Amino acid sequence: MRTMTATEVARNFASVLDRAEHGETIVITRGGRRLATLSPATAGNGAAIKDFLDSHPVDEEYARDVDSARDVVTDEMSAAWRDD
Repeated sequence: MRTMTATEVARNFASVLDRAEHGETIVITRGGRRLATLSPATAGNGAAIKDFLDSHPVDEEYARDVDSARDVVTDEMSAAWRDD
């Protein structure tokens, strides 16, 4: 893990992003205090989300509640835009 000041990061932003892209975590400081941590983004292709959704059945009651809420909002918005 590398530590850099905010000024160093600002002056070398492209290379800092390159470092993060290659797996390095950078701690950013200002006035000697830790301000932020820049780390590589997690790589994902959605497989974990699909697996999660596949392993949890749909709650039909909740789905009906969502549909009902959509109907109310749609009806209210339609009424607001009608020319009476």
